[in-house]
Amino acid sequence: MAQLGALLLAAALGALLSFALLAAAVASDYWYLLEVADAGNHSGHGQLSSHSGLWRICEGALTLAGVVISIIYSQLALAETARQHGPQHTQDIRICFGWSLALASGSCSAGSLSGALLLAAARALSLGRQPGAPHSVVI
Repeated sequence: MAQLGALLLAAALGALLSFALLAAAVASDYWYLLEVADAGNHSGHGQLSSHSGLWRICEGALTLAGVVISIIYSQLALAETARQHGPQHTQDIRICFGWSLALASGSCSAGSLSGALLLAAARALSLGRQPGAPHSVVI
């Protein structure tokens, strides 16, 4: 019975960790990064680089798909700019996901682990039951 309690406690802690990571990821502004390398021009470097979060990119729609679409659109716009004006104008620009995506991935992993632990606890309960015993749940 102590192992069952440990499984349930670990599942609860995993669920809390999952929620905390997801809340931090959604609240942060580092989902989408646009970085411009300093090509010898020290003035204005900070003005050219930017980062955005789900709130700004998706305008309230909290979906990872919105961020992915924004990055794909930006990369296509960057490729079109390079095609029209030459690659020398875009070679120092990098578009990527930020550390907020890592927090969201950690949240997904912790949630999956929590679910697996709950399944293991349910299996332990079903194996510990006597055959033919009635099913009952105490709340």
